Amino acid sequence: MIIAHDLGTTGNKASLHSDDGRLVASVTVPYPAHFAAGGVAEQNPQDWWDAVVRATRDLLARTETAPSEITGLVVSGQMMGAVLLDADGEPARPAIIWADTRSGAQQRQLEDALGAEHAYRVLGHRLNPTYSVEKVMWVRDNEPDVWARVRRVCVAKDFIVQRLTGRLATDRSDASGTNAYDQLAGDWSDEVLSAARLDRSLFPEILEATAIAGALTTTAAEALGLHTGVRVVMGGGDGPMAAVGSGIVAPEDGAYVCLGTSSWISFAANAPLHDPQMRTFSFNNVVPNRFVPTATMQAGGASVQWIAEALSPDPARPETGRLTAEATEDIDTEDLYFLPYLLGERSPIWDPDARGAFVGLGRHHTRAHLMRAVLEGTAFNLLTGIHAFRESGATIDRIDAVGGGAQSDAYLSVLADVWGVPVRRRTIVGEANSLGAAITGAVGLGLAEFSAARALSEVTAEFTPDADRHARYLTRHSRFTDAYTALAPWFAGRPR
Repeated sequence: MIIAHDLGTTGNKASLHSDDGRLVASVTVPYPAHFAAGGVAEQNPQDWWDAVVRATRDLLARTETAPSEITGLVVSGQMMGAVLLDADGEPARPAIIWADTRSGAQQRQLEDALGAEHAYRVLGHRLNPTYSVEKVMWVRDNEPDVWARVRRVCVAKDFIVQRLTGRLATDRSDASGTNAYDQLAGDWSDEVLSAARLDRSLFPEILEATAIAGALTTTAAEALGLHTGVRVVMGGGDGPMAAVGSGIVAPEDGAYVCLGTSSWISFAANAPLHDPQMRTFSFNNVVPNRFVPTATMQAGGASVQWIAEALSPDPARPETGRLTAEATEDIDTEDLYFLPYLLGERSPIWDPDARGAFVGLGRHHTRAHLMRAVLEGTAFNLLTGIHAFRESGATIDRIDAVGGGAQSDAYLSVLADVWGVPVRRRTIVGEANSLGAAITGAVGLGLAEFSAARALSEVTAEFTPDADRHARYLTRHSRFTDAYTALAPWFAGRPR
C-alpha cells in the first residue's frame, strides 16, 4: 500500500491507497498560517512535519493497517514558497508561503535586469512576489542576520522529503514554480540567478517527480511508525498533482478547476502555453515531458471562506453550505460585484497591491446578495483566465471540478452559467491532490502508469449552463473587469 501526503495551506491531508492508486481512507491534520498586514503569509515547517507524523499514525490506526503493508510514501505540497535552511538542514526562519507578497521591490529588480517578457518566455511564468526567488531575495535584503545562516532553499514538499530520507531535492513541477527554472533548458536558470545575485548552490538537485528520493531514515521510520524499507517517491507540486488526481494526464483529457484556498483552472499540454498578455502561466507537469498551463487566483476558496466566517453567528463554525444555498435561490445581485483580491492577485491581473472590494452596495442588499457576489466574483476572475487560454489557442469546452468547493451543487451551477461550459464533479473531490500523489508514487514504484488516473476518478454530476444567464454574465463580466481597472490606481496608492 502507498501513503500520500498533501501539504496544503490549512492542513496536511494524508491518504492510504492500494498499490494501483485506489483510495482506501484519508485523514486531515490542520495547522495554522500567519497572515499580517503588508502581505505577510508564513507557516512553521515543523507544523508540517508534525502533521505528517500524526496523519501517518492516524491512518495506520484507523484502518488497522500493519506497517509492513506500506511499501511507498509520496508527497504533494503547496508551491512557490521559500523554506530557508541552515547548515544543519533546519529552518532558519518561518517558511514564507505562496500567498506572501512582500517582495515587490525584488520583482522590480529582476524585471529591470531581465525584461518582463523575456523572463516570461524563459520561465513560463511572470516575475512576481508570489514566487520563491523573490521571497529568498527579500530575506537576503531585509533579514541579514537570518541570511547569514542560510545555506539551502527549498519548498514545502522538499522539506518533508528531506526529513523522510535525509536527501534535499526537488522535482520539475516545483522547480518550475520558483521563478528560477528554465523550462526549455530543464535546469536552474543561470541568467535569472545571476540577476537575482543568488548562488546556484542554494538550490537543490532536480529529480523527476516519479524518482525514488530514498528510503525512510531510521529516525523518520520511528517517528511515523513505519519501517526503513519504505521507499519515498519525490512527488511534486499540488497543482500538477491535482491535474493527475482529476484524470487529466494528456491534452485530450480536457480541463479541470481546483476550488481550494487558492483556485485555478488548468489542463495538460505538450508544451508551455505563452499568453501574449502574460495573464496565464505554465508549470512543468509531474507527468514527464508534459506541462500544465494554468490560471490561478490567490483567494478563490479563501474568499468564500472569509465571507462565510464574516456572515455566520460563530466564525469558528462558518455556515458555508447554508449561505451558499441561500445565495443561489434565484437571487439577482442587482449590479453588486465583489473583487476577490483578499491576498493580492496573480492570474489574470498580476497585482500584489489589489485588495478585495464590494462595488455597487446598496441599502437593499442582504447577506445572500453578498454571498452571491463573492461566488460570482471568483467565477468572473477565473473566466478571464479561460478567455486567455482560448485566445492563446487552447480549447476549453468542459471543466471538471475538484477541491472543497466542488462539493457544492449551487456553486458549480453558478460556475457553469458564468463560464458557459458544462462543469462536472468527479468521484474524488477533496482528495484529488493526494490521489494524484498516490498515482505518481505508484508510477515511481513501478506499479502503475499515469493513464490509470482516468479510471480512478469518475464523473458523478454535470451542471449545464443556461444560455440566457450566460449571456447576461458575459455583460456583467465586463463590468467586473471595469471595476478593477477603475480601482487599480487607488489600490496602488494606498498607504504602506
